[in-house]
Amino acid sequence: MMVLVVTACPAGLRGDLSKWLMEIAPGTFVGKPSARIRELLWQRTTDLVKDGRALLVYSSNNEQGMEFRTHRYDWTPTDYDGLTLMVRPSAPHSYARRTGWSNARHQRKRYKSR
Repeated sequence: MMVLVVTACPAGLRGDLSKWLMEIAPGTFVGKPSARIRELLWQRTTDLVKDGRALLVYSSNNEQGMEFRTHRYDWTPTDYDGLTLMVRPSAPHSYARRTGWSNARHQRKRYKSR
Protein backbone atom coordinates (compact mmCIF):
# COMPACT_ATOMS: atom_id res chain seq x y z
CA MET A 1 0.00 0.00 0.00
CA MET A 2 1.23 3.48 -0.79
CA VAL A 3 0.03 6.99 0.06
CA LEU A 4 1.44 10.01 -1.76
CA VAL A 5 0.52 13.54 -0.67
CA VAL A 6 1.47 16.50 -2.85
CA THR A 7 0.98 20.15 -1.97
CA ALA A 8 1.13 23.15 -4.30
CA CYS A 9 1.97 21.04 -7.33
CA PRO A 10 1.16 21.59 -11.00
CA ALA A 11 -2.04 20.07 -12.39
CA GLY A 12 -0.01 17.99 -14.85
CA LEU A 13 1.63 16.11 -12.02
CA ARG A 14 -1.72 15.28 -10.45
CA GLY A 15 -2.97 14.01 -13.79
CA ASP A 16 0.15 11.92 -14.25
CA LEU A 17 -0.19 10.38 -10.78
CA SER A 18 -3.86 9.59 -11.34
CA LYS A 19 -2.84 7.14 -14.10
CA TRP A 20 -1.32 4.84 -11.45
CA LEU A 21 -3.03 5.84 -8.20
CA MET A 22 -6.50 6.88 -6.99
CA GLU A 23 -6.91 10.47 -5.85
CA ILE A 24 -9.09 10.21 -2.73
CA ALA A 25 -8.78 13.87 -1.72
CA PRO A 26 -7.18 16.87 -3.41
CA GLY A 27 -3.47 16.06 -3.58
CA THR A 28 -3.78 12.69 -1.76
CA PHE A 29 -3.12 9.60 -3.86
CA VAL A 30 -3.49 5.97 -2.75
CA GLY A 31 -2.61 2.73 -4.50
CA LYS A 32 -0.70 -0.52 -4.47
CA PRO A 33 1.92 -0.36 -7.24
CA SER A 34 5.04 -2.52 -7.36
CA ALA A 35 8.25 -1.28 -5.76
CA ARG A 36 9.71 -0.40 -9.17
CA ILE A 37 6.67 1.68 -10.15
CA ARG A 38 6.66 3.33 -6.71
CA GLU A 39 10.29 4.41 -7.14
CA LEU A 40 9.59 5.75 -10.63
CA LEU A 41 6.52 7.66 -9.40
CA TRP A 42 8.52 9.17 -6.53
CA GLN A 43 11.32 10.23 -8.89
CA ARG A 44 8.81 11.79 -11.28
CA THR A 45 7.03 13.54 -8.41
CA THR A 46 10.22 15.09 -7.02
CA ASP A 47 11.21 16.22 -10.52
CA LEU A 48 7.86 17.87 -11.33
CA VAL A 49 6.68 19.21 -7.98
CA LYS A 50 8.66 22.49 -8.47
CA ASP A 51 8.00 24.71 -5.42
CA GLY A 52 5.50 22.33 -3.85
CA ARG A 53 6.01 19.55 -1.33
CA ALA A 54 5.61 15.78 -1.47
CA LEU A 55 5.24 13.08 1.17
CA LEU A 56 5.38 9.34 0.44
CA VAL A 57 4.34 6.59 2.87
CA TYR A 58 4.52 2.95 1.85
CA SER A 59 4.32 -0.51 3.39
CA SER A 60 7.57 -2.14 4.41
CA ASN A 61 8.78 -5.22 6.26
CA ASN A 62 10.19 -3.52 9.37
CA GLU A 63 9.16 -2.84 12.98
CA GLN A 64 6.85 0.02 12.05
CA GLY A 65 5.40 -1.71 9.00
CA MET A 66 5.98 1.39 6.88
CA GLU A 67 8.59 3.76 5.56
CA PHE A 68 8.25 7.33 4.42
CA ARG A 69 10.05 9.95 2.39
CA THR A 70 9.70 13.69 2.22
CA HIS A 71 10.54 16.33 -0.35
CA ARG A 72 10.81 20.02 0.68
CA TYR A 73 9.19 19.47 4.09
CA ASP A 74 10.37 21.21 7.23
CA TRP A 75 9.94 18.01 9.21
CA THR A 76 12.61 15.43 8.44
CA PRO A 77 12.50 11.65 8.96
CA THR A 78 15.23 10.56 11.39
CA ASP A 79 16.23 7.03 12.38
CA TYR A 80 16.29 6.34 16.14
CA ASP A 81 17.42 2.76 16.88
CA GLY A 82 15.51 1.32 13.94
CA LEU A 83 12.41 3.49 14.33
CA THR A 84 11.89 6.34 11.92
CA LEU A 85 10.50 9.42 13.62
CA MET A 86 9.64 12.82 12.23
CA VAL A 87 11.75 15.62 13.69
CA ARG A 88 10.28 19.08 13.44
CA PRO A 89 12.53 22.12 13.48
CA SER A 90 12.73 23.84 16.81
CA ALA A 91 11.51 27.40 16.85
CA PRO A 92 13.10 29.94 19.13
CA HIS A 93 10.90 30.75 22.10
CA SER A 94 9.97 34.37 21.67
CA TYR A 95 7.22 34.75 24.21
CA ALA A 96 7.35 37.22 27.06
CA ARG A 97 6.96 35.87 30.55
CA ARG A 98 3.83 37.06 32.27
CA THR A 99 4.18 38.59 35.68
CA GLY A 100 1.61 39.09 38.38
CA TRP A 101 -1.38 37.05 39.40
CA SER A 102 -3.32 34.72 37.11
CA ASN A 103 -6.84 35.44 35.93
CA ALA A 104 -8.12 32.61 38.11
CA ARG A 105 -6.56 34.26 41.17
CA HIS A 106 -8.26 37.57 40.37
CA GLN A 107 -11.64 35.85 39.95
CA ARG A 108 -11.23 33.96 43.23
CA LYS A 109 -10.35 37.19 45.01
CA ARG A 110 -13.45 38.95 43.57
CA TYR A 111 -15.66 36.02 44.57
CA LYS A 112 -14.37 35.96 48.17
CA SER A 113 -14.75 39.71 48.62
CA ARG A 114 -18.53 39.56 48.00
